[in-house]
Amino acid sequence: MRMKKIIWGFFCALFLTVQLTARAEEAEEEISLYATAAVLMDADTGRVLYGKNAYTPMAMASTTKIMTCIIVLENASPDDSLTVSAYAAGMPKVKLYIQRGEQYTVRDLLYSLMLESHNDSAVALAEHVGRRFLESELAEKPVEEYTAEESKRAVEAFARLMNEKAVELGCRDSWFITPNGLDATQEFVLKDGTVMQKEHCTTAAELARIMSYCIGESPQKETFLEITRTANYCFSANGRSFSCVNHNAFLNMMDGALSGKTGFTNKAGYCYVGSLRRDDRTFVVALLACGWPNNKGYKWSDTGKLMQYGIDNYFYRSFLEEGTVFDEKNLKPIPVENGQTNILGETAYTDIEISDRRRQENGSMDFVADGTNEKNLEGLLLREDEEIKVEYHLQKSLTAPVEAGAEVGEITYSVGDTVYRCESIVAVSEVPEINFGWCIRQILVRFFPLNKK
Repeated sequence: MRMKKIIWGFFCALFLTVQLTARAEEAEEEISLYATAAVLMDADTGRVLYGKNAYTPMAMASTTKIMTCIIVLENASPDDSLTVSAYAAGMPKVKLYIQRGEQYTVRDLLYSLMLESHNDSAVALAEHVGRRFLESELAEKPVEEYTAEESKRAVEAFARLMNEKAVELGCRDSWFITPNGLDATQEFVLKDGTVMQKEHCTTAAELARIMSYCIGESPQKETFLEITRTANYCFSANGRSFSCVNHNAFLNMMDGALSGKTGFTNKAGYCYVGSLRRDDRTFVVALLACGWPNNKGYKWSDTGKLMQYGIDNYFYRSFLEEGTVFDEKNLKPIPVENGQTNILGETAYTDIEISDRRRQENGSMDFVADGTNEKNLEGLLLREDEEIKVEYHLQKSLTAPVEAGAEVGEITYSVGDTVYRCESIVAVSEVPEINFGWCIRQILVRFFPLNKK
């Protein structure tokens, strides 16, 4: 009998293992990707909803140009006129074939940059902005007279703006060298003489973060979207006519497609970053090393899978909805040691309440390493199986003096191991400490009470 139970238990365990393995494999198949690195991000919060090698630095090819575009928009007017240098004209294909000494508007070259991914337009735009940060002699020198080294200095100044913006957005593993995304390596000599090399790179999570900024936070977001959503753009300049066609096929793949940028180099492989907005939910997908020739279509397949995964599985939940929001009945007055009272021998207390102060102080959206931000959120896109955990921490007692508004605890709203909302619990009223004057008054009240008539 005992042997039968052991055998029966063995087969039950085996059956359960097979079923769990099958379900795990099925789940993996549902989101099986070609890309070496991939991210699905909630653009409104910066939360990574799905990641595959999400924080591994890799080459990103022409997806770089979303950063180039937003830096130009934030530092120059589309109506500006710029002149082409010999260095910009000499960039490798894909190119617009602009020529030294020609003049173009910033607007025209931005469409060339984002629709056709022209490398020469990227450098001409970078020089136009970057030269303003050079010494006055070079800043005022005609660009068509620049030597290659002077042009490179202007591009380096532009790259500094790109890297400063990356840091501002919380991107710690991105490094920009070129405005067009061509593979590049930069050497630095440290104080101790050590030579350090940095490559032009980003991570899937940080590329998604940059796109989220471009479409949702930048003061130039509307112009960015207008450019990147345009199907065709034609312009004339210098006696020539040009036609730019948008190569972002995703714009016609799914309802709500917003923006995107493709990229390819031999080192980076096919790359893509794109965005979609549907039912007040905004998703960004970033893909790095998503196949090499002849696998040009892999990026569209992966993008569709990840976007559909987000649409099917993530819905908005408020932290402040009934059943989730913190119950203020849990906030009881806190005793204050050595605090003044109206009657000698009584214990001093202070009432407490929830304050919005911390939310106001942390009003900016700060991207952090795990793909989230430090803004106190009203809610979050969540899967059905994800739970919001509400916790509070409160001091059991205080010591006088206590100032009104002093923080005495906090309430946190978290999903998994990440806190997405944090509120302060503060003292309502001031509680002075016991001093000589208070003691004298208590003695007078106790031993010399006023006669009532």
